[in-house]
Amino acid sequence: MIRVHERFLKYVAFDTESDPDSDSCPSTEKQKKLGAFLVEEMKEMGIQNVVMNEDGYVYGEISSNTSNEKAPNLAFIAHMDTSPDLSGANVKARVVEKYDGGVIELNKERGIQMSPKEFEHLSHYVGQDLIVTDGTTLLGADNKAGIAEILTLCERLLSDNQIEHGPIKIAFTPDEEVGRGADKFDVKKLGANFAYTVDGGELGELEYENFNAATAKVKINGTNIHPGSAKGKMVNSILIGMEFNQMLPDFDIPAFTEEYEGFNHLNDITGTVEETNLLYIIRDHDFTKFEEKKKLFKAIECFLNEKYGEGTVSVDITDSYFNMKEKIIPHFHLIEMAQKAMEICGVTPLIVPVRGGTDGARLSFMGLPCPNLCTGGHNFHGRYEYIPVQSMEKTVDILVEITKLYGQYEV
Repeated sequence: MIRVHERFLKYVAFDTESDPDSDSCPSTEKQKKLGAFLVEEMKEMGIQNVVMNEDGYVYGEISSNTSNEKAPNLAFIAHMDTSPDLSGANVKARVVEKYDGGVIELNKERGIQMSPKEFEHLSHYVGQDLIVTDGTTLLGADNKAGIAEILTLCERLLSDNQIEHGPIKIAFTPDEEVGRGADKFDVKKLGANFAYTVDGGELGELEYENFNAATAKVKINGTNIHPGSAKGKMVNSILIGMEFNQMLPDFDIPAFTEEYEGFNHLNDITGTVEETNLLYIIRDHDFTKFEEKKKLFKAIECFLNEKYGEGTVSVDITDSYFNMKEKIIPHFHLIEMAQKAMEICGVTPLIVPVRGGTDGARLSFMGLPCPNLCTGGHNFHGRYEYIPVQSMEKTVDILVEITKLYGQYEV
């Protein structure tokens, strides 16, 4: 049987970075390369009805082996893409065995280090084995760790008939990192009553509240004239872009917010005198505050167009997902079962609001209640991403216990 971290290290060799500017599904064809690899692995393992459709969604299932005919169809879901925030190509992952609690030299040549002074959670893993990068790419634990954990669960269920469980459904999605993982998800095909995404962080995390989320694309049109004769004629779109950003609240940014506090995050800016584009993500757990944030963007658009002329600024806001809490509360057994499974495994449940989103948020509004479970990873989307091997192994144990508990549950 392949150990979960060995499986994970195979997956991170695939570059699956998604592209927010692509209109195709998946947004990058290279995601399908991992999908095809997973399809073959799943078939060899004995998972049934395995398929990857033309949009890059992978589905499979394992039949029930319990006498409980009322056991629900339970799904586990993860995403194949990695964030475009940092390259996911040529990932050079390595295992730091029996971490000693000191500074980890990620890349001596470039002077890239990871220190417990900066990342205090490293001190929790002294003596454990940590998978890290060489500091030039992200690792891809978000969410290839989730895929590895789900398939290791499947391998255990298929190799040990003593683990009684109901029908198990599996799905791996593209494009979660660009907010489109559920766009073409076939809930009917999956055929599950309930689901969990395995897409969280630290071991023990259990999440059923997430941000309401939107993307704001701000385009500013300027007029370029030779600076020697520009008086009264030049309209510098870069300066107007700076003005736009300055009209947003100074402290409503990720660096000053935590827990349930929302933010406006300037994620990208490109520009010339002639044209400037700003990309923001808008987030808030509170729906009313979320709507107020979006209204402010439109109010700034109107103000600047009155100041500089109609058509100077355009703001295009697209909702990405909403807070799944209202869809989970009527099925709170999902949280209680996960808590019980963690406690059986000696893990303290950490119920925290997601300062982000998962496919589960969208799926919950599509009729599939779907909270989020931990993978064990830290520092997602960046060069300091890492995951303890022992946390991955414990996550698999938790998934096994959840399947056993739902094998006894009746719908």
